[in-house]
Amino acid sequence: MSRKIVKTSKTMNVSSSLESEDISLETTVPTDDMSSSEERDGKNKITRQLIERKELLHNIQLLKIELSQKNMMIDNLKVDYLTKIEELEEKLNDALHQKQVLTMRLDNQLTFQQKDARKYQELMKQEMETILLRQKQLEETNLQLREKAGDIRRNLRDFELTEEQYLKLKGFPEDQLSIPEYVSIRFYELMDPLKKEICELQVKKNNLSEELTENRGQLRHLTEVCMILITGYQRRHIFL
Repeated sequence: MSRKIVKTSKTMNVSSSLESEDISLETTVPTDDMSSSEERDGKNKITRQLIERKELLHNIQLLKIELSQKNMMIDNLKVDYLTKIEELEEKLNDALHQKQVLTMRLDNQLTFQQKDARKYQELMKQEMETILLRQKQLEETNLQLREKAGDIRRNLRDFELTEEQYLKLKGFPEDQLSIPEYVSIRFYELMDPLKKEICELQVKKNNLSEELTENRGQLRHLTEVCMILITGYQRRHIFL
């Protein structure tokens, strides 16, 4: 602004000096000592000088108008640019705010999912421990039953009967049976349910072994999926 004021003041000084010179030239009166030819030459020269000065003043005035218009255009452009800068700054601030909000949401979601993954792993671990404990108990029970069956076989091998023998002896009255026959019948009646129970437990053991194998495979698969999900969210968080 100071440069504009200096230029304007300089232009005004020049124009005022030219106007003053113009006035002084217009008021100049030739003396009586000058000849008629000299008077004409002087008048022509003064006239040309006046015309040139008027043209110069007119050009200066046009330049002033043009300069004023350009200054107005520059001011308008400045206002437009400042407005655009303010709008861009507002958009940038909004974008930064949205980024912060999204980052916080992503962090919270990642933390929540990590907690869920840990809870799920703990739950699966507890279930696996329960399954292993149950399998161990079943194996111990099966071993005990086997040992018990072995003891019964060893001690009562002489009293073992086939179903046909049992049915045949069962058809006789008790008072007609010898003691070994009577004992064999009673042991058969005791052993037959045990044999059936052993068969049922064996079937249950096989089913539980298959179920345990399937649960181990599912646990391994779910653990791998959880680790992949956690790794993926961590990478996304790092990129953001």
